[in-house]
Amino acid sequence: MAKLAQAAHPNLELFPILSRFPPVATDSPLTGIARLAAASSPAGEGHEMEVRSLQARSILNRSVSRRGLRFTWTINPYRGCEFACRYCYARYTHEFMELPPEDFERKIFIKQNAAWLLEQELKQVRPEEEIALGTATDPYQPIERRARVTESLLEVLARQHDLRIGLVTKSTLIERDIALLQRIAERNTLTLHLTITTPNTKLARLLEPRAPRPDLRLRTVGRLRQAGLRAGILCSPLLPGLTDTGNALDGMAKRAKAADASFFSAQPLFLKPCSKEIYLGFIREHFPALEPMYRQRFESDAFVSAAYRKRIEALVKAVCAKYRLGRRNGDALLTRTIGDMGGDTGQPLEWLGSSSGRLSFQGRPTQLL
Repeated sequence: MAKLAQAAHPNLELFPILSRFPPVATDSPLTGIARLAAASSPAGEGHEMEVRSLQARSILNRSVSRRGLRFTWTINPYRGCEFACRYCYARYTHEFMELPPEDFERKIFIKQNAAWLLEQELKQVRPEEEIALGTATDPYQPIERRARVTESLLEVLARQHDLRIGLVTKSTLIERDIALLQRIAERNTLTLHLTITTPNTKLARLLEPRAPRPDLRLRTVGRLRQAGLRAGILCSPLLPGLTDTGNALDGMAKRAKAADASFFSAQPLFLKPCSKEIYLGFIREHFPALEPMYRQRFESDAFVSAAYRKRIEALVKAVCAKYRLGRRNGDALLTRTIGDMGGDTGQPLEWLGSSSGRLSFQGRPTQLL
C-alpha cells in the first residue's frame, strides 16, 4: 500500500478498512452522495480550492453513457478536479452532491478506503470487461502527490491478471508510477492515454489553467513509451474555430509521431448543460467573435452534427495514415483495439469500431503497442 507519510491532513485516513473518523451526523434532508459530501471532513486547502475527505461506499462503478462508450466499469479516485478545464463534461458529478458546477475545481473530495473497496469489488469484473480509470476526474491531479489514492489503486491492480484497463490523464505525475504500471502491464492489458488538447501553451493555459504544459505532456508520452508501455495521445476535445482545422490536427499528429505515441485520437467537443455556460463564458471573454457560432451550433443539442463529426473523422484518419499512427475509435478508452498485428506481414489490421473497418500498416508490430 502507498505510504501515508505525506497525507494531506492529519485527520485524513484514506485506505484503512475501518475509518477512525466516521461521517459527522447531520440533520440535513440530503440523501446518498449529497449527504456524504455534506458530512465530509476538511482535508486541506490549495490554490482557490478546498479538499475534503469523503466516505466512499464504492469505487468501481458501472458505466452508463449516452455516447455509447463500451467500457463496462469506471474508477475515479476523486470527485472534482483541480485542472479546471473550461470544457469539462464531468462537472455534472458535483450536481449529485447538490453543489454547483463551478465548485468542480473548487471543492475536491478524496475518497477514503479506495484501495480496500477496489480489492473487494474487483470480484464483480469478468475477464472480457474493461475498466476505465479517470473518466470523471484526473487521477493524477495535484492532490494525488499527497493523497496517493491512485497509486494505492494501481497497487491493487498490479496484483490482478487478465484485466483490460485504460487510464486517461493530463498530468506528468503518471511518470511517478512507471514501475507500477509496468507490473500491471505484465499480466493485464493496459493502455495509457495522455490528453493534449493543443500544443499551443498560451491557449492551453486559458483552456486548462492548472494542467501541465502541452510540451511536458508530450515528453511524458515519450517516457512512457521508452518504458515499454502502450501510451497514446487524445487530442480531445476538438474546439470549433480553435483546434479543429486540418493544419492543427496535422501538427498534433506530427508531434504524436515524434513522441512515438502508440495511437492518436481526436473527438469533437460536446457541451453538457453543466459545462455549456462556463465554456461559452470562456469563449465570450477570449474569442468573442466565435460566440454566435457556438451558440448556434450547441443551441439545442450537446453534440455536434453528423456532418461535422464525419469531417473530423476524415481528418483524423488522414493524419494517422500520413504519420503511420495507430487510430482509436470514438470509445477512446477501449483496450481491445490495440494488440497483435500478426508479425511483420504488413497486412491490414482490423480495428473494431473504426469507420473504415480496416487500416493498413507496414513495419514493426511495436508501432501500435
